Amino acid sequence: MKEVLRTTDPLTMTRAEDVLRGEGIMAFQFDQHMSVLEGSIGILPRRLMVADRDHFMAAAILRDHGIG
Repeated sequence: MKEVLRTTDPLTMTRAEDVLRGEGIMAFQFDQHMSVLEGSIGILPRRLMVADRDHFMAAAILRDHGIG
């Protein structure tokens, strides 16, 4: 798996995940529950991961949508 997006903004993360799923690319959020350890203040970024084979297309799709 490769990282295609890293952000602390949950709305950006959700939008990116939805855009990729709409294009048929499965994406998974990593570090989603780390906010429990940080006290829920949102300083630790979340990562959006895709399969190695989908990384190039996912990065291009997100770039086309102005995400990242």
